[in-house]
Amino acid sequence: MEPEVLKTLIEESMPGSEARVRGDGRHFEVLVISADFAGKGTLQRHRSVYAALGDSFQTDAVHAVSLKTCTPDEAPGG
Repeated sequence: MEPEVLKTLIEESMPGSEARVRGDGRHFEVLVISADFAGKGTLQRHRSVYAALGDSFQTDAVHAVSLKTCTPDEAPGG
């Protein structure tokens, strides 16, 4: 899977979010910025992103994701 496809999956499933994705086709580094993360813990935030990825892990389209989540205020440079 191309990083741009992963970015689109996340952003379409999580309206108002911004996903920054780097990767080699199976291993990815993902930063998701969303105002919806406010007041949520890390586990809740990550579950939201994994839900957006759907069955990508089950089909082996995505092997590994290093995931960081933040609100716009927590974002690098924010």
